[in-house]
Amino acid sequence: MTIDLGFAFLSDEITIIDVPGHEKFIRNMVAGVSAIDAALLTIAADDGIMPQTREHFDILSILGVPAGVVALNKIDLVDDPEWLDLLEEEIREFLAGSFMEGAPIVRVSGETSEGVEQLRSVLLNIADASKERRDRGFFRLFADRAFSMKGFGSVVTGTVTGGLLKSGANVELLPALAHAKVRGLQSHGESVDEVALGDRAAVNLSQIEKGALKRGSQLAEKGFLKPSKVLGISFSLLERTERRVKHQQRVRLHIGTEEVLGRIFFVEEGRKKCEAGETTVALLRLEQEVAAAVDDSFILRFYSPAETI
Repeated sequence: MTIDLGFAFLSDEITIIDVPGHEKFIRNMVAGVSAIDAALLTIAADDGIMPQTREHFDILSILGVPAGVVALNKIDLVDDPEWLDLLEEEIREFLAGSFMEGAPIVRVSGETSEGVEQLRSVLLNIADASKERRDRGFFRLFADRAFSMKGFGSVVTGTVTGGLLKSGANVELLPALAHAKVRGLQSHGESVDEVALGDRAAVNLSQIEKGALKRGSQLAEKGFLKPSKVLGISFSLLERTERRVKHQQRVRLHIGTEEVLGRIFFVEEGRKKCEAGETTVALLRLEQEVAAAVDDSFILRFYSPAETI
């Protein structure tokens, strides 16, 4: 069972990020999908669409992931071809009206490797057709891993979500407001002089303050972002939920690769709650600072029991 993020290269330009499926590790899942260009939604042929499938799909939709493909896995455990046909039809109905409507469904088996080459081909085609991301014009990277290497020092990895970073440049670490110098850069296992929008990057940092770096930290060009404990947000409560959001309710905010606790304060006069399917605006008062930009995508989850809002 996957409990944390895993990384593999499909080609020189494509990274696959394996994220946990279990509900206990949604925090890690959100960190992994916060900057992806396409989703590979895996559904087991012997189980079908599960509650966690639905929550993961909701998260992908909220974050604005533009494309995807379905891997119908474990087909070696199903003897009845009609069952697979019925399951495919159920999946197409589930995806109808979403960003994955009409997405390819590839039958595969991790045990026998049946369908794996077809799936690889489909993924390469989706990558070739992916749209160019909007560049905000300044360098930004959310750290999905942070660690120290003997002889190298501090290293962070993540996907560049804006701008350009060159070896030797100075960067700001947020929300700590610490500063560091880029000692070296790698992308897809190769040393490079610079990384740009959309690149997977490993950034070797020097002159870094102890404790300033962790998963959830951001590397950014100095002066563009300011940490805050108060965010103005607009959000919609999922139509399928049976719960409601109340004024001053405690929630979990997932933004980039960070998770922070906070409380929602409605700003519409007289509003005390938000019902399923409704959209509203609010102030989010956080227990720790985060560095956010206008139009950043984010996920809200109920504090307990945890469920995507």
